[in-house]
Amino acid sequence: MPESIRGDIEIHDDVLAEVAGFAALECYGIVGMASPSLRDGVAQLLSREKLRKGVAIHSHGDSVKVDLFVVIEHGTNLGQVSQNLADRVRYVLQTVGGVVVDDIDVHVQGIKVRK
Repeated sequence: MPESIRGDIEIHDDVLAEVAGFAALECYGIVGMASPSLRDGVAQLLSREKLRKGVAIHSHGDSVKVDLFVVIEHGTNLGQVSQNLADRVRYVLQTVGGVVVDDIDVHVQGIKVRK
């Protein structure tokens, strides 16, 4: 039987943001992550290497609050896609990261026709 090791495990907020970003891209209707700030009213779509910039994690003790900035596919139900996204990210963060997610806010920064 393996010996248990005592101590604490800390997961940096950037790692949780990266995990949340990849979970978001797996959701139906999500074209990509967007920058939280709009330039001239246009959402800037982020590359896969910069996914964490489209996610804001706010730690509150043992729990986190998550803000997701996304671009959604044209023609999809915004409310349903946003709800599915929040549910998926909550599940992944709780399962993979072992953190309690208090709240997830989805900010739709733009709509794009998928090619």
